Amino acid sequence: MSMERLSQQVDAYVAWKRGLMREITRYRSWLEHNRLSSEAVQAKLERALRVLRTDQITLAFVGEFSRGKTELINSLFFSGYGQRMLPSQAGRTTMCPTELFFDPASERPYVRLLPIETRTASASIAQFKRIPRHWVNIPLDPGDPANMALAFQQVTRTKAMAVEEAIQLGFHPDMLESTDQSGQVLVPAWRHAMVNFDHPLLRQGLRILDTPGLNALGSEPELTLSMLPSAQAIVFLLAADTGVTASDMDIWQQHIRQLGDDEQTSLFAVLNKIDVLWDDLAGEAFVGEAISRIQSSTARLLGISEQDVLPLSAKQALLAKISLDETLLARSQLVELERLLCERIVAQKERLIEEQVVRQTLNLLSNSQHVLNLRLERVDEQLALLGNHQHDSGQLLLELTAKTRDDHSLHHKRLLGLKTNQRLLQRRGELLCQAVRAERLEEHLVQVRRNLTGSWTTLGINQAILDFFHAIEVDMHHLQHEAEMANKMVAAIYHRHNEDNPLGSIDAPQFNIQRHLKELKALQAKGDQFRLQLKTLLTEQRSLTRRFFATLAQEVIALHKRLRQDAEHWAADALMPLMQQTLEHKQMLETHMLRLKSLAQENRQTRQRSEQLARYRQQLEQQLAQAAEMLRILRRPAPVQRQGKIVSLPAAARLQ
Repeated sequence: MSMERLSQQVDAYVAWKRGLMREITRYRSWLEHNRLSSEAVQAKLERALRVLRTDQITLAFVGEFSRGKTELINSLFFSGYGQRMLPSQAGRTTMCPTELFFDPASERPYVRLLPIETRTASASIAQFKRIPRHWVNIPLDPGDPANMALAFQQVTRTKAMAVEEAIQLGFHPDMLESTDQSGQVLVPAWRHAMVNFDHPLLRQGLRILDTPGLNALGSEPELTLSMLPSAQAIVFLLAADTGVTASDMDIWQQHIRQLGDDEQTSLFAVLNKIDVLWDDLAGEAFVGEAISRIQSSTARLLGISEQDVLPLSAKQALLAKISLDETLLARSQLVELERLLCERIVAQKERLIEEQVVRQTLNLLSNSQHVLNLRLERVDEQLALLGNHQHDSGQLLLELTAKTRDDHSLHHKRLLGLKTNQRLLQRRGELLCQAVRAERLEEHLVQVRRNLTGSWTTLGINQAILDFFHAIEVDMHHLQHEAEMANKMVAAIYHRHNEDNPLGSIDAPQFNIQRHLKELKALQAKGDQFRLQLKTLLTEQRSLTRRFFATLAQEVIALHKRLRQDAEHWAADALMPLMQQTLEHKQMLETHMLRLKSLAQENRQTRQRSEQLARYRQQLEQQLAQAAEMLRILRRPAPVQRQGKIVSLPAAARLQ
């Protein structure tokens, strides 16, 4: 199996996620058993489970054509087939973005290809993925590598068409090859390729994105607007013999560099083809120094750490793995890239899961454990009282029941007050959603469509796009103002609750839209690039409008939708810790009151009553032990953090 290091890390990561899912499911049952469950808590736990179920790791390979992206993918993932699977001969091979993944719902492997003509439609690639009939489907036979290689060859297909038609599809004519016929150019036959096959890494949720060179990278905006930003790691390919060329720098600055600002994405540069620099006469030391110099200058030019620039030879690595040549594999330096991908990508995903799932579940569970501990303390107090009042335990139990009833009444009032606050907060949530309501966005979209189709000058079209983004920005700032008001209200509710409640202080959750504002700025930058391409796009007005709506507008719609969902979830969840604490305490008192009432009414001796209360105490201790065990497992460090440093594999394992 290829790329064993990453495989081991992904295996451990998947096992860790399964363990988290098991404990969250167990916690749900535990809440039901202890009468501590609520609809809001169940909904939050279900969302956490959904995050774990749908989580994937995406690794994108980007760079100018002929930099060896596809050969690197072959050496990392396909050496086990004993031949090149993805076409990677000299020149342009990957003509369209190609996704490699495992689809558990599919009965057999396949290559699905979306015809380039679909660019004339207003639907995005993401939307087309939900419409199978538009795709050309080619079955794959994993038992026949030659047949698979032939099917993969389809991705490289091109077709001839008139220059005007290519421009309408969004291509820049200067970037296309001419044919023998005058006025005709070659364009990729496909807009997007999806490859589903069973591979150990893909089965565990790894998704590979192979991208074309500069030509199509600039021509398929969806690739740079949503596909690349959603990747956990981007591997930027360069050639060691040329270093960073002007076209490499163009791709880096326009499409890649800013993605590194997002904590969810890691950027790496690979200096491929170091075998070109190998010189038997000069010796290894001389070659090593030359490679080191290129590595340093590349890091400086790209503005990244030198340790994130990896020199290697994908071609020699593939040959070494196929021929089981350990010496050649070591010289290819592929192992360093494998190690880096293992340590960084999986660790990054772990941090996200800990933030989105583990921390929130731990807070809920700690709260539940605290309430049960209070119940246990109360039982201990009452056992001590029963021991001190041997003759009038029945009367004492009635008094304790009355006191518990008073406590219950107090918590019931607090809960009613919180429910009133929840309704007020729900209203605030509605105001948040109104600032970015779908109807308002639709008004902006109608206006920009009208302005684009009604403008016949570059200036008018530029202004239409600028006005559209300005309108979205105004809405976002209005949302920010509403968010500040809502945050103040929630902070006041928490402050009051913490003063009244002896159970300990809880921090108020804040609604923050900074990440979304940052996304909008990135989209505005893409809008500026779109406007810079007006010379080619102005050939056909409808084509420009259609292209704008299929790309930038779709991304704004998606951003708007995420904002609305975040606002709704926050409004629903903001008071949940207080509601959970008060509700659990009220339910605990109810259970306790029933126990005391039952003991007081039964005609039993003090010794029997004490024994029954002691059995109840034992049950509580068992439930608390379960809670402690769940907390212990949930707090267990994620695999990469636990291992610290990945142990090097034996040579034989690396070459399998």
